[in-house]
Amino acid sequence: MKENVKDAIEEYQCSGCMSGCDISCFEPDTTRETAACGGHRAGTLISGIGKIFLGMPKGFNRLGVGFGGDENLKLDIFEKYEDGWGEGPTGYTKWNIPVWKYKNKEGHTIIRGLSPRNNRPFLQVFLEDCMDKFNCLEITQEDVDAMD
Repeated sequence: MKENVKDAIEEYQCSGCMSGCDISCFEPDTTRETAACGGHRAGTLISGIGKIFLGMPKGFNRLGVGFGGDENLKLDIFEKYEDGWGEGPTGYTKWNIPVWKYKNKEGHTIIRGLSPRNNRPFLQVFLEDCMDKFNCLEITQEDVDAMD
């Protein structure tokens, strides 16, 4: 596993995970083609909000209503945009719509989106700046700081 992927998994997934707090319990994700840990389960709970991804910025950390137990919102981690969903029938289309994009201090692009046909949000981290690839609302650090 590449060092930048390992660091991203530990930062974004391991903090607050019910399975463990470091990469030592890493499980490959066999259901999706992503570098993220397949065994990750959000374990941090905030009263009135529900479960959150502790390692993600505000606004990108909430799992959403109805996402508990085995239905946890999955976090996808990709090294490059080309490793992600891309355009086309199973990519970013009317079926999978990026809603927010945010570039964090590490230069990673974070996407929060929605699959309207099944009312499921999705969350993706690209370990590069690929903000120009997404046609959606850009969230700034000022926006993140202003969120509750």
